[in-house]
Amino acid sequence: MAVAAALALAGCGGSDEARLVVSAASSMTEPLDECSSDFEGADVRLSFAGSDELAAQIRKGLKPDVYAAANTKLPDELNREGLLSEPVEFATNELVIAVPPDSDVREPADLARPGLKLVIGSESVPIGSYTREVLSRLPGDEGERILANARSNEPDVQGIVANLTQGAADAGFVYVTDVTAAGDRLTAVKLSPELEPDVMYAAGVVKGAKQPDKARAFVDGLSDGRCADALAKAGFGAP
Repeated sequence: MAVAAALALAGCGGSDEARLVVSAASSMTEPLDECSSDFEGADVRLSFAGSDELAAQIRKGLKPDVYAAANTKLPDELNREGLLSEPVEFATNELVIAVPPDSDVREPADLARPGLKLVIGSESVPIGSYTREVLSRLPGDEGERILANARSNEPDVQGIVANLTQGAADAGFVYVTDVTAAGDRLTAVKLSPELEPDVMYAAGVVKGAKQPDKARAFVDGLSDGRCADALAKAGFGAP
């Protein structure tokens, strides 16, 4: 509903500027809000949700101008289906365990404790896929015991953060940038190098976009420009 409403805005309003609709993974909310406010030559309308939900909307016929995902798999699939231009990899991130500041969780094994309330992303969204990749690398049945503690499978990373900051969960897998954005409400427990997944973001111009030239400029700016600077400031890494 939120995505459809955002796209509907692209065709109405009194501004003389062209409307540029950007569908982006919710983990990029703060930096894209910051860098898109005065995009040259267009009024940028941002629509945030899980990368899989946004891809599904495009497959159903909605046409934002830009699609930016928290993985490369979904943009590559849309490209092969003829729905997206060649994807551009523009940023990296780091998966961590997020906990309240007073938590005694120190490592993944602690997440298998009986009674611990874990919140994770659903299997189809990148944050959930990365989480399950980590759990599959743990020894023995540790990953299965951790997964059994999951009390919620959220459609995007904002849902995970909300559960944690509202006290509904004891721990969750999120990106390190989400912990940074939460300020003193959350603490990050880093994963060992052998467990860390490669978290890469990619974007492209949606086929049939109303503003293809401006969409290309926006995508380019994710790698070099105001949006690239905003992403770096928020803690995203270079590809």
